[in-house]
Amino acid sequence: MTTFTSSLPDQLLEKLNEAARKLNLPKNKLIENALEIYLDQLNRAEYVRSYKQAGQDISVMQLAEEGINEYFARLEDEDAAG
Repeated sequence: MTTFTSSLPDQLLEKLNEAARKLNLPKNKLIENALEIYLDQLNRAEYVRSYKQAGQDISVMQLAEEGINEYFARLEDEDAAG
């Protein structure tokens, strides 16, 4: 594992400390979990944007709808398992 050093605004660090204490998690684990969720949301948002761009083509839109339903079902399965 690689070490990463960063600066955070005092107010955000206070929130991090409080959440870590409430969840009984080390701050680095809380940051890791939060970053994983955030990056997953960015990926989902990009995926959705690409389908919106394809929305002008009916055949592509039909394929996209089938694919997005399968994608979200897999994500839900992973979230449930995780």
